[in-house]
Amino acid sequence: MDQFDIIVIGAGSAGSAAAARLAEDGTRRVCLIEAGGKNTHMFTRTPGLLAMMPDKSNWAFETEPMAGLNGRQGYQPRGKGLGGSSATNGMVYIRGNRWDYDNWAALGCTGWGWDEVLPVFKRQEDSYRGSDDWHGSGGPLHVNRQISPSPVAEAFVEAAEQLQIPRNPDFNGPRQDGVGLYDVTQHEGERWSAARAFVEPLAGKSNFDVRTDALVERIVVEHGRATGVVIRQGGRQVTLRAAGGVVLSGGAFGSPQVLMLSGIGPGEELRRHGIDVLCDKPAVGADLQDHCDFVAGYELDDPSLFGNSLKVTLRVARAFIEHRLRRTGMLTTNYAESGGFVKLRADAPAPDIQFHFIRAIIQNHGRDKLKESGFSLHVCVLRPHSRGWVKLRSADPAAPPAINPNFLSDPRDMDLMIDAARLMHRIAGTSPMADLGAKERVPVDYNDRGAVEARIRDVADTIYHPVGTCRMGPDASDVVDPTLALRGIDKLWVADASIMPRLVSGNTNAPSIMIGERCADFVKANLSYGA
Repeated sequence: MDQFDIIVIGAGSAGSAAAARLAEDGTRRVCLIEAGGKNTHMFTRTPGLLAMMPDKSNWAFETEPMAGLNGRQGYQPRGKGLGGSSATNGMVYIRGNRWDYDNWAALGCTGWGWDEVLPVFKRQEDSYRGSDDWHGSGGPLHVNRQISPSPVAEAFVEAAEQLQIPRNPDFNGPRQDGVGLYDVTQHEGERWSAARAFVEPLAGKSNFDVRTDALVERIVVEHGRATGVVIRQGGRQVTLRAAGGVVLSGGAFGSPQVLMLSGIGPGEELRRHGIDVLCDKPAVGADLQDHCDFVAGYELDDPSLFGNSLKVTLRVARAFIEHRLRRTGMLTTNYAESGGFVKLRADAPAPDIQFHFIRAIIQNHGRDKLKESGFSLHVCVLRPHSRGWVKLRSADPAAPPAINPNFLSDPRDMDLMIDAARLMHRIAGTSPMADLGAKERVPVDYNDRGAVEARIRDVADTIYHPVGTCRMGPDASDVVDPTLALRGIDKLWVADASIMPRLVSGNTNAPSIMIGERCADFVKANLSYGA
Protein backbone atom coordinates (compact mmCIF):
# COMPACT_ATOMS: atom_id res chain seq x y z
CA MET A 1 0.00 0.00 0.00
CA ASP A 2 1.45 3.36 -1.04
CA GLN A 3 -1.61 5.47 -0.17
CA PHE A 4 -1.80 7.03 3.30
CA ASP A 5 -3.53 9.76 5.23
CA ILE A 6 -0.33 11.07 6.81
CA ILE A 7 3.34 10.42 6.06
CA VAL A 8 5.90 11.17 8.78
CA ILE A 9 9.49 11.61 7.60
CA GLY A 10 12.05 10.59 10.23
CA ALA A 11 11.65 8.22 13.20
CA GLY A 12 13.73 10.17 15.69
CA SER A 13 12.62 11.53 19.06
CA ALA A 14 9.89 13.77 17.65
CA GLY A 15 8.96 11.70 14.61
CA SER A 16 8.40 8.53 16.63
CA ALA A 17 6.06 10.38 18.98
CA ALA A 18 4.20 12.20 16.21
CA ALA A 19 3.65 9.09 14.08
CA ALA A 20 2.53 6.90 16.97
CA ARG A 21 0.08 9.46 18.34
CA LEU A 22 -1.41 9.86 14.86
CA ALA A 23 -1.72 6.10 14.35
CA GLU A 24 -2.64 4.83 17.80
CA ASP A 25 -6.44 5.16 17.55
CA GLY A 26 -6.53 3.30 14.23
CA THR A 27 -8.53 5.93 12.34
CA ARG A 28 -5.69 7.16 10.11
CA ARG A 29 -3.38 5.35 7.71
CA VAL A 30 0.08 6.50 8.80
CA CYS A 31 3.43 5.79 7.17
CA LEU A 32 6.65 6.40 9.10
CA ILE A 33 9.75 6.67 6.92
CA GLU A 34 13.25 6.21 8.33
CA ALA A 35 16.55 6.35 6.43
CA GLY A 36 18.31 4.07 8.90
CA GLY A 37 17.60 0.60 10.23
CA LYS A 38 15.55 -0.82 13.09
CA ASN A 39 18.12 -0.21 15.88
CA THR A 40 17.18 -3.38 17.76
CA HIS A 41 20.78 -4.53 18.32
CA MET A 42 22.35 -4.77 21.77
CA PHE A 43 24.45 -1.64 21.29
CA THR A 44 21.39 0.61 21.20
CA ARG A 45 19.58 -1.33 23.94
CA THR A 46 22.45 -1.65 26.45
CA PRO A 47 23.28 1.79 27.90
CA GLY A 48 26.93 1.11 28.70
CA LEU A 49 27.66 0.00 25.14
CA LEU A 50 27.20 3.55 23.91
CA ALA A 51 30.94 3.69 23.30
CA MET A 52 30.61 0.78 20.87
CA MET A 53 27.70 2.15 18.84
CA PRO A 54 28.00 0.84 15.27
CA ASP A 55 28.52 3.24 12.39
CA LYS A 56 25.18 2.26 10.85
CA SER A 57 23.38 3.98 13.73
CA ASN A 58 25.22 7.29 13.38
CA TRP A 59 25.13 9.87 10.60
CA ALA A 60 28.52 11.10 11.91
CA PHE A 61 28.42 14.51 10.26
CA GLU A 62 31.45 16.77 9.99
CA THR A 63 31.00 20.52 10.09
CA GLU A 64 32.59 23.20 7.98
CA PRO A 65 35.78 24.72 9.46
CA MET A 66 34.85 27.23 12.17
CA ALA A 67 36.81 30.40 12.81
CA GLY A 68 35.83 30.38 16.49
CA LEU A 69 37.47 26.96 16.88
CA ASN A 70 40.74 27.92 15.18
CA GLY A 71 39.49 26.67 11.83
CA ARG A 72 38.76 23.18 13.12
CA GLN A 73 35.98 21.02 11.74
CA GLY A 74 33.52 19.90 14.38
CA TYR A 75 31.95 16.49 14.83
CA GLN A 76 28.15 16.17 14.84
CA PRO A 77 27.00 12.62 15.63
CA ARG A 78 23.27 12.17 14.94
CA GLY A 79 21.26 9.02 15.51
CA LYS A 80 20.31 7.03 12.41
CA GLY A 81 17.55 4.43 12.54
CA LEU A 82 14.39 4.01 14.59
CA GLY A 83 14.59 6.27 17.63
CA GLY A 84 17.07 8.63 15.98
CA SER A 85 19.37 10.26 18.50
CA SER A 86 17.28 8.91 21.39
CA ALA A 87 18.73 5.50 20.42
CA THR A 88 22.33 6.75 20.60
CA ASN A 89 22.40 9.62 23.12
CA GLY A 90 23.36 9.89 26.80
CA MET A 91 19.75 9.27 27.90
CA VAL A 92 19.64 12.41 30.10
CA TYR A 93 16.05 13.50 30.69
CA ILE A 94 15.88 17.29 30.98
CA ARG A 95 13.01 19.48 29.81
CA GLY A 96 14.76 22.85 30.00
CA ASN A 97 13.75 25.81 32.10
CA ARG A 98 10.18 27.09 32.34
CA TRP A 99 11.54 30.50 31.30
CA ASP A 100 12.56 29.03 27.93
CA TYR A 101 8.98 28.25 26.99
CA ASP A 102 7.51 31.43 28.42
CA ASN A 103 10.09 33.24 26.31
CA TRP A 104 8.95 31.34 23.20
CA ALA A 105 5.43 32.58 23.91
CA ALA A 106 6.72 36.12 24.44
CA LEU A 107 8.41 35.91 21.02
CA GLY A 108 5.01 35.28 19.45
CA CYS A 109 4.81 31.47 19.62
CA THR A 110 1.30 31.43 21.04
CA GLY A 111 0.45 28.27 22.96
CA TRP A 112 4.05 27.35 23.76
CA GLY A 113 4.35 28.83 27.25
CA TRP A 114 5.26 26.64 30.20
CA ASP A 115 1.67 26.14 31.29
CA GLU A 116 0.85 24.78 27.81
CA VAL A 117 3.83 22.44 27.40
CA LEU A 118 4.01 21.01 30.95
CA PRO A 119 0.89 18.83 30.48
CA VAL A 120 2.41 17.40 27.30
CA PHE A 121 5.66 16.56 29.11
CA LYS A 122 3.65 14.85 31.83
CA ARG A 123 1.55 12.96 29.27
CA GLN A 124 4.62 11.42 27.63
CA GLU A 125 6.21 10.25 30.89
CA ASP A 126 6.10 7.19 33.04
CA SER A 127 8.26 8.65 35.81
CA TYR A 128 9.54 6.69 38.76
CA ARG A 129 8.65 9.76 40.82
CA GLY A 130 4.97 9.12 40.22
CA SER A 131 2.29 11.57 39.16
CA ASP A 132 2.29 15.00 40.76
CA ASP A 133 2.33 18.67 39.77
CA TRP A 134 5.62 18.21 37.91
CA HIS A 135 5.73 14.62 36.67
CA GLY A 136 3.58 12.12 34.82
CA SER A 137 2.97 8.40 35.15
CA GLY A 138 1.52 5.86 32.77
CA GLY A 139 2.96 7.47 29.62
CA PRO A 140 5.01 5.53 27.07
CA LEU A 141 8.40 7.09 27.92
CA HIS A 142 10.04 5.55 30.98
CA VAL A 143 12.02 8.03 33.09
CA ASN A 144 14.04 6.49 35.91
CA ARG A 145 16.82 7.11 38.35
CA GLN A 146 20.20 5.62 37.52
CA ILE A 147 20.72 2.07 38.74
CA SER A 148 24.48 1.92 39.34
CA PRO A 149 26.08 5.39 39.22
CA SER A 150 29.77 5.61 40.06
CA PRO A 151 31.07 7.06 43.35
CA VAL A 152 32.90 9.72 41.35
CA ALA A 153 29.61 11.07 39.98
CA GLU A 154 28.51 11.68 43.56
CA ALA A 155 31.91 13.17 44.41
CA PHE A 156 31.33 15.82 41.72
CA VAL A 157 28.02 16.76 43.35
CA GLU A 158 29.55 16.93 46.82
CA ALA A 159 32.47 19.07 45.63
CA ALA A 160 30.08 21.53 43.97
CA GLU A 161 28.12 21.70 47.22
CA GLN A 162 31.31 22.75 49.00
CA LEU A 163 31.33 25.77 46.67
CA GLN A 164 27.78 26.68 47.73
CA ILE A 165 26.11 25.25 44.63
CA PRO A 166 23.01 23.60 46.08
CA ARG A 167 22.13 19.96 45.57
CA ASN A 168 19.07 19.51 43.38
CA PRO A 169 17.36 16.08 43.54
CA ASP A 170 15.04 16.90 40.62
CA PHE A 171 16.07 19.11 37.69
CA ASN A 172 12.57 18.74 36.25
CA GLY A 173 10.88 19.88 39.43
CA PRO A 174 10.16 23.28 40.97
CA ARG A 175 13.66 24.63 40.25
CA GLN A 176 16.39 23.82 37.77
CA ASP A 177 19.51 25.30 39.37
CA GLY A 178 21.88 23.15 41.39
CA VAL A 179 23.79 19.89 41.00
CA GLY A 180 22.80 16.25 41.25
CA LEU A 181 22.42 12.96 39.43
CA TYR A 182 20.50 13.06 36.15
CA ASP A 183 17.30 11.13 35.53
CA VAL A 184 17.52 8.88 32.49
CA THR A 185 15.31 7.41 29.77
CA GLN A 186 15.87 3.81 30.81
CA HIS A 187 13.66 0.91 31.83
CA GLU A 188 14.86 -2.13 33.77
CA GLY A 189 18.48 -1.31 32.99
CA GLU A 190 17.99 -0.80 29.25
CA ARG A 191 17.84 2.29 27.05
CA TRP A 192 14.27 3.42 26.39
CA SER A 193 14.39 5.28 23.09
CA ALA A 194 11.48 7.12 21.53
CA ALA A 195 11.03 4.21 19.14
CA ARG A 196 10.74 1.71 22.00
CA ALA A 197 8.32 4.04 23.76
CA PHE A 198 6.06 5.01 20.87
CA VAL A 199 6.66 2.93 17.74
CA GLU A 200 7.26 -0.64 18.92
CA PRO A 201 3.98 -0.92 20.88
CA LEU A 202 2.10 -0.33 17.60
CA ALA A 203 3.92 -3.06 15.66
CA GLY A 204 1.51 -5.05 13.56
CA LYS A 205 -1.26 -2.46 13.42
CA SER A 206 -2.75 -2.56 9.93
CA ASN A 207 -2.96 1.24 9.71
CA PHE A 208 0.69 1.84 10.67
CA ASP A 209 3.40 1.22 8.05
CA VAL A 210 7.00 1.67 9.23
CA ARG A 211 9.56 1.73 6.41
CA THR A 212 13.23 1.59 7.36
CA ASP A 213 16.29 1.97 5.12
CA ALA A 214 14.22 4.40 3.06
CA LEU A 215 15.98 7.62 2.03
CA VAL A 216 13.71 10.58 1.32
CA GLU A 217 14.57 12.30 -1.96
CA ARG A 218 11.94 15.03 -1.77
CA ILE A 219 8.46 15.99 -0.65
CA VAL A 220 5.90 16.08 -3.45
CA VAL A 221 4.19 19.48 -3.65
CA GLU A 222 1.27 19.98 -6.03
CA HIS A 223 -0.63 23.26 -6.37
CA GLY A 224 0.97 24.58 -3.18
CA ARG A 225 0.10 21.50 -1.12
CA ALA A 226 2.20 18.59 0.17
CA THR A 227 0.70 15.43 -1.31
CA GLY A 228 3.38 12.79 -0.93
CA VAL A 229 7.01 11.79 -0.60
CA VAL A 230 9.51 10.31 -3.03
CA ILE A 231 11.77 7.75 -1.37
CA ARG A 232 14.68 5.60 -2.47
CA GLN A 233 14.44 2.08 -1.04
CA GLY A 234 15.95 -1.22 -2.10
CA GLY A 235 17.59 0.36 -5.11
CA ARG A 236 14.39 1.77 -6.58
CA GLN A 237 12.46 5.00 -6.40
CA VAL A 238 8.96 4.91 -4.90
CA THR A 239 6.35 7.68 -4.60
CA LEU A 240 4.11 7.51 -1.54
CA ARG A 241 0.88 9.53 -1.51
CA ALA A 242 -0.50 11.38 1.51
CA ALA A 243 -4.12 12.51 1.35
CA GLY A 244 -3.91 14.46 4.61
CA GLY A 245 -0.38 15.80 4.44
CA VAL A 246 3.22 15.29 5.46
CA VAL A 247 5.01 15.72 8.78
CA LEU A 248 8.75 16.36 8.40
CA SER A 249 10.87 15.26 11.37
CA GLY A 250 14.40 14.98 10.06
CA GLY A 251 16.07 16.95 12.85
CA ALA A 252 17.95 20.23 12.84
CA PHE A 253 20.14 19.05 9.93
CA GLY A 254 17.84 16.71 8.05
CA SER A 255 14.67 18.80 8.00
CA PRO A 256 16.17 21.86 6.28
CA GLN A 257 18.00 19.55 3.87
CA VAL A 258 14.77 17.78 2.83
CA LEU A 259 12.94 21.10 2.49
CA MET A 260 15.65 22.51 0.24
CA LEU A 261 15.75 19.33 -1.86
CA SER A 262 12.00 19.82 -2.27
CA GLY A 263 12.35 23.39 -3.52
CA ILE A 264 11.57 25.09 -0.21
CA GLY A 265 14.30 27.34 1.13
CA PRO A 266 16.61 30.20 0.17
CA GLY A 267 15.98 30.77 -3.53
CA GLU A 268 19.56 31.62 -4.39
CA GLU A 269 20.85 28.52 -2.59
CA LEU A 270 18.38 26.25 -4.39
CA ARG A 271 19.11 27.67 -7.83
CA ARG A 272 22.81 27.20 -7.20
CA HIS A 273 22.13 23.45 -7.07
CA GLY A 274 19.71 23.40 -9.99
CA ILE A 275 16.60 22.96 -7.84
CA ASP A 276 13.35 24.65 -8.89
CA VAL A 277 12.17 27.15 -6.27
CA LEU A 278 8.66 26.35 -5.08
CA CYS A 279 8.76 28.52 -1.96
CA ASP A 280 11.53 31.09 -1.39
CA LYS A 281 12.11 30.83 2.36
CA PRO A 282 15.49 32.26 3.49
CA ALA A 283 15.02 31.13 7.11
CA VAL A 284 15.24 27.45 6.12
CA GLY A 285 18.66 26.33 7.32
CA ALA A 286 19.40 29.63 9.06
CA ASP A 287 19.56 30.40 12.79
CA LEU A 288 21.36 27.18 13.79
CA GLN A 289 21.95 27.18 17.54
CA ASP A 290 23.82 24.58 19.57
CA HIS A 291 25.41 24.16 22.97
CA CYS A 292 29.14 24.67 22.60
CA ASP A 293 30.92 22.53 25.17
CA PHE A 294 34.33 22.71 26.85
CA VAL A 295 35.73 19.44 28.16
CA ALA A 296 38.61 18.64 30.51
CA GLY A 297 39.77 15.04 30.92
CA TYR A 298 41.15 13.74 34.22
CA GLU A 299 43.17 10.54 34.62
CA LEU A 300 42.88 8.38 37.71
CA ASP A 301 45.57 6.19 39.19
CA ASP A 302 42.84 3.89 40.52
CA PRO A 303 40.25 3.17 37.76
CA SER A 304 38.55 0.65 40.08
CA LEU A 305 36.57 3.61 41.39
CA PHE A 306 34.37 3.06 38.35
CA GLY A 307 33.68 -0.59 39.16
CA ASN A 308 34.12 -2.94 36.25
CA SER A 309 36.70 -1.63 33.80
CA LEU A 310 35.93 -2.36 30.17
CA LYS A 311 39.67 -2.58 29.54
CA VAL A 312 39.99 -5.94 31.28
CA THR A 313 38.54 -9.02 29.59
CA LEU A 314 37.46 -10.74 32.82
CA ARG A 315 35.71 -7.66 34.11
CA VAL A 316 33.99 -7.19 30.78
CA ALA A 317 32.58 -10.70 31.08
CA ARG A 318 31.42 -10.03 34.62
CA ALA A 319 29.79 -6.78 33.57
CA PHE A 320 27.87 -8.54 30.79
CA ILE A 321 26.76 -11.34 33.10
CA GLU A 322 25.61 -8.90 35.77
CA HIS A 323 23.66 -6.86 33.27
CA ARG A 324 22.17 -9.96 31.68
CA LEU A 325 21.03 -11.46 34.99
CA ARG A 326 20.18 -8.43 37.11
CA ARG A 327 20.19 -5.40 34.78
CA THR A 328 22.59 -3.64 37.15
CA GLY A 329 26.23 -2.65 37.12
CA MET A 330 28.55 -0.80 34.79
CA LEU A 331 26.55 -1.55 31.64
CA THR A 332 23.59 0.45 32.92
CA THR A 333 25.62 3.65 32.92
CA ASN A 334 24.55 6.53 30.70
CA TYR A 335 28.10 7.93 31.17
CA ALA A 336 26.71 11.46 31.76
CA GLU A 337 25.78 10.50 35.30
CA SER A 338 25.78 13.80 37.17
CA GLY A 339 25.94 17.51 36.49
CA GLY A 340 23.88 20.59 37.04
CA PHE A 341 22.84 24.11 36.22
CA VAL A 342 24.36 27.37 37.49
CA LYS A 343 23.64 31.03 36.85
CA LEU A 344 26.90 32.94 36.46
CA ARG A 345 25.48 36.24 35.17
CA ALA A 346 23.35 38.11 37.66
CA ASP A 347 21.05 39.43 34.94
CA ALA A 348 20.43 36.00 33.38
CA PRO A 349 16.75 34.97 33.50
CA ALA A 350 17.67 31.34 34.28
CA PRO A 351 20.80 29.20 34.76
CA ASP A 352 23.19 30.02 31.94
CA ILE A 353 25.67 27.12 32.09
CA GLN A 354 25.31 23.34 32.43
CA PHE A 355 27.77 20.74 33.70
CA HIS A 356 28.01 17.11 32.61
CA PHE A 357 30.17 14.69 34.60
CA ILE A 358 31.16 11.83 32.25
CA ARG A 359 32.21 8.45 33.60
CA ALA A 360 35.09 8.15 31.15
CA ILE A 361 37.56 10.33 29.30
CA ILE A 362 35.97 11.44 26.05
CA GLN A 363 38.47 12.29 23.38
CA ASN A 364 37.61 14.57 20.46
CA HIS A 365 34.01 14.89 21.66
CA GLY A 366 33.14 11.34 20.69
CA ARG A 367 35.20 10.85 17.54
CA ASP A 368 37.44 8.43 19.43
CA LYS A 369 36.59 5.65 21.85
CA LEU A 370 36.08 6.31 25.54
CA LYS A 371 38.97 5.80 27.92
CA GLU A 372 37.98 4.15 31.20
CA SER A 373 40.94 5.21 33.34
CA GLY A 374 39.43 8.55 34.28
CA PHE A 375 36.56 10.94 33.85
CA SER A 376 35.62 14.06 31.93
CA LEU A 377 34.07 17.28 33.12
CA HIS A 378 32.03 19.22 30.57
CA VAL A 379 30.48 22.66 30.71
CA CYS A 380 28.40 24.43 28.07
CA VAL A 381 26.83 27.85 27.51
CA LEU A 382 23.09 27.26 27.64
CA ARG A 383 21.70 30.16 25.62
CA PRO A 384 24.39 31.05 23.07
CA HIS A 385 24.37 34.22 21.01
CA SER A 386 26.35 32.62 18.16
CA ARG A 387 24.34 31.52 15.14
CA GLY A 388 25.21 29.14 12.33
CA TRP A 389 23.58 27.55 9.31
CA VAL A 390 22.78 24.40 7.35
CA LYS A 391 23.03 24.40 3.54
CA LEU A 392 23.02 21.87 0.74
CA ARG A 393 26.33 20.37 -0.23
CA SER A 394 24.76 19.06 -3.43
CA ALA A 395 21.37 18.16 -4.89
CA ASP A 396 22.06 14.49 -4.17
CA PRO A 397 19.78 13.41 -1.25
CA ALA A 398 22.43 10.92 -0.14
CA ALA A 399 25.06 13.63 0.30
CA PRO A 400 25.46 15.04 3.84
CA PRO A 401 24.41 18.66 4.32
CA ALA A 402 26.91 21.46 4.86
CA ILE A 403 26.82 22.38 8.56
CA ASN A 404 28.38 25.36 10.32
CA PRO A 405 27.37 25.96 13.97
CA ASN A 406 29.70 28.99 13.99
CA PHE A 407 30.66 28.27 17.60
CA LEU A 408 32.07 31.13 19.71
CA SER A 409 31.63 33.66 16.91
CA ASP A 410 29.92 35.97 19.41
CA PRO A 411 32.40 37.21 22.06
CA ARG A 412 29.72 37.03 24.77
CA ASP A 413 29.75 33.25 24.46
CA MET A 414 33.51 33.10 24.98
CA ASP A 415 33.37 35.40 27.99
CA LEU A 416 30.82 33.17 29.68
CA MET A 417 32.63 29.98 28.65
CA ILE A 418 35.87 31.19 30.27
CA ASP A 419 34.10 31.87 33.57
CA ALA A 420 32.35 28.51 33.33
CA ALA A 421 35.64 26.68 32.69
CA ARG A 422 37.18 28.35 35.73
CA LEU A 423 34.27 27.26 37.93
CA MET A 424 34.57 23.72 36.60
CA HIS A 425 38.27 23.73 37.49
CA ARG A 426 37.42 24.91 41.02
CA ILE A 427 34.96 22.04 41.45
CA ALA A 428 37.62 19.54 40.30
CA GLY A 429 40.00 20.99 42.87
CA THR A 430 37.58 20.81 45.78
CA SER A 431 37.13 17.86 48.14
CA PRO A 432 36.04 15.13 47.60
CA MET A 433 36.94 15.47 43.91
CA ALA A 434 40.40 16.72 44.82
CA ASP A 435 40.92 13.71 47.09
CA LEU A 436 40.73 11.33 44.11
CA GLY A 437 44.21 12.34 43.00
CA ALA A 438 43.06 12.81 39.43
CA LYS A 439 45.31 14.75 37.08
CA GLU A 440 44.09 16.93 34.24
CA ARG A 441 45.43 15.41 31.04
CA VAL A 442 46.27 18.81 29.55
CA PRO A 443 46.91 21.23 32.43
CA VAL A 444 45.80 24.84 31.92
CA ASP A 445 46.66 27.95 33.93
CA TYR A 446 43.10 28.99 34.72
CA ASN A 447 44.34 32.32 36.12
CA ASP A 448 45.59 33.24 32.66
CA ARG A 449 42.57 34.33 30.60
CA GLY A 450 44.47 34.02 27.34
CA ALA A 451 45.52 30.46 28.16
CA VAL A 452 41.97 29.44 29.02
CA GLU A 453 40.59 30.99 25.84
CA ALA A 454 43.25 29.25 23.75
CA ARG A 455 42.45 25.89 25.31
CA ILE A 456 38.71 26.38 24.74
CA ARG A 457 39.26 27.18 21.05
CA ASP A 458 41.50 24.12 20.77
CA VAL A 459 39.04 21.55 22.19
CA ALA A 460 35.48 22.93 22.39
CA ASP A 461 32.76 21.35 20.28
CA THR A 462 29.10 20.39 20.43
CA ILE A 463 27.32 18.71 23.32
CA TYR A 464 24.89 17.45 20.63
CA HIS A 465 21.93 19.84 20.86
CA PRO A 466 21.45 21.52 17.43
CA VAL A 467 18.17 23.41 16.94
CA GLY A 468 16.55 26.36 15.17
CA THR A 469 16.99 25.70 11.44
CA CYS A 470 13.22 25.65 10.71
CA ARG A 471 12.29 28.13 13.39
CA MET A 472 8.77 28.68 14.63
CA GLY A 473 7.41 32.21 14.90
CA PRO A 474 4.54 34.62 14.26
CA ASP A 475 5.89 36.27 11.12
CA ALA A 476 5.74 35.34 7.46
CA SER A 477 9.53 35.12 7.45
CA ASP A 478 9.47 32.27 10.00
CA VAL A 479 9.52 28.74 8.64
CA VAL A 480 6.57 27.37 10.63
CA ASP A 481 3.71 28.97 12.52
CA PRO A 482 2.83 28.09 16.16
CA THR A 483 0.86 25.05 14.95
CA LEU A 484 4.07 23.83 13.25
CA ALA A 485 2.50 24.26 9.80
CA LEU A 486 4.98 25.38 7.17
CA ARG A 487 4.34 28.91 5.93
CA GLY A 488 3.81 28.88 2.18
CA ILE A 489 2.98 25.20 1.65
CA ASP A 490 -0.30 23.66 2.77
CA LYS A 491 -0.55 20.34 4.60
CA LEU A 492 3.13 20.29 5.56
CA TRP A 493 4.26 20.37 9.18
CA VAL A 494 7.72 20.29 10.78
CA ALA A 495 8.14 18.52 14.12
CA ASP A 496 11.59 18.32 15.69
CA ALA A 497 14.18 20.50 17.42
CA SER A 498 14.64 22.55 14.25
CA ILE A 499 11.45 24.50 15.06
CA MET A 500 12.80 25.89 18.35
CA PRO A 501 12.98 29.70 18.09
CA ARG A 502 15.54 29.65 20.91
CA LEU A 503 17.63 26.82 22.26
CA VAL A 504 16.30 25.44 25.55
CA SER A 505 18.39 25.57 28.71
CA GLY A 506 19.31 21.90 28.81
CA ASN A 507 19.33 18.65 26.88
CA THR A 508 17.01 18.47 23.89
CA ASN A 509 15.67 14.91 23.75
CA ALA A 510 12.68 15.41 26.07
CA PRO A 511 11.69 18.72 24.41
CA SER A 512 11.90 17.09 20.98
CA ILE A 513 9.52 14.33 22.04
CA MET A 514 7.17 16.96 23.43
CA ILE A 515 7.28 18.79 20.07
CA GLY A 516 6.36 15.56 18.27
CA GLU A 517 3.41 15.02 20.60
CA ARG A 518 2.18 18.56 20.07
CA CYS A 519 2.48 18.26 16.32
CA ALA A 520 0.27 15.18 16.36
CA ASP A 521 -2.35 17.22 18.23
CA PHE A 522 -2.15 20.00 15.65
CA VAL A 523 -2.41 17.60 12.70
CA LYS A 524 -5.39 15.80 14.23
CA ALA A 525 -7.18 19.12 14.73
CA ASN A 526 -6.40 20.18 11.16
CA LEU A 527 -7.73 16.96 9.67
CA SER A 528 -10.81 16.94 11.93
CA TYR A 529 -11.84 20.39 10.79
CA GLY A 530 -11.05 19.64 7.15
CA ALA A 531 -8.75 22.65 6.98
